[in-house]
Amino acid sequence: MERADITKTLNNFSPIGLEEMDSVILMNRIDSKYVFSINKLNGILESAIEHYHILQIDENREFPYSTIYLDSPDFIFYYQHVNGKLPRYKIRYRLYEHNNQSFLEVKSKTSKNSTIKQRICYTPSEEALDQTGLSFLRTLVPIDASNLRPVLTSRFVRLTLVGLKTSERITIDYNLSFNNNSGKSIEIPSIAITELKKEQFTGQSLFARLIKEFKVRKTGFSKYCIGMSLLYNLPKQNTLKSKFLLIDKIERNG
Repeated sequence: MERADITKTLNNFSPIGLEEMDSVILMNRIDSKYVFSINKLNGILESAIEHYHILQIDENREFPYSTIYLDSPDFIFYYQHVNGKLPRYKIRYRLYEHNNQSFLEVKSKTSKNSTIKQRICYTPSEEALDQTGLSFLRTLVPIDASNLRPVLTSRFVRLTLVGLKTSERITIDYNLSFNNNSGKSIEIPSIAITELKKEQFTGQSLFARLIKEFKVRKTGFSKYCIGMSLLYNLPKQNTLKSKFLLIDKIERNG
């Protein structure tokens, strides 16, 4: 991805601010994910200019994120996901590095396969959750949250597109890296991960049709599970084999 090309393309989008975007936050939504070579990103963005706004904050259109995932000593949330269990949960600290805001979030996938995200403003800690955090989680997650600890940190750059005429939001993440508590780390700079978020029961997405023209297919992809599998020696990694083959194919073919 040429830096000058992506900057020029991003500048050609009409901007939208955070307040304007509130109507498409989509906390109760259907998610679709796509993983593709970073070399396709500029072309995909160019084809979307006429149909989407781009989130802009203080002249910035790309934003660095840090996510710290919490799990139990026996990695209950990891196993929920790789075993395909519903409902399932992810608990995380989300830090928006451009303004230093941080949240404690619960992201759940329901038995009806919809995604619900709930969060509170919260300052992350390397220690156990305090009473504020525990009280928030107690009503949302059916386990003892006092045992949860940080297990994985992911970092990436995100840009966000919002439909001009459709109630949908697209996040595109790249420059992905992971590290765990033992200091082990890994980078995956070759891929971009796109998540299409739209309300349930709406028609086919314009973005879904657009990205299909670039021969990119919808696929499940959990940054948490990929990072955990890369940095921990955990069972059930065969269930993620197709994702690692996809990453390998992208890295080999560009």
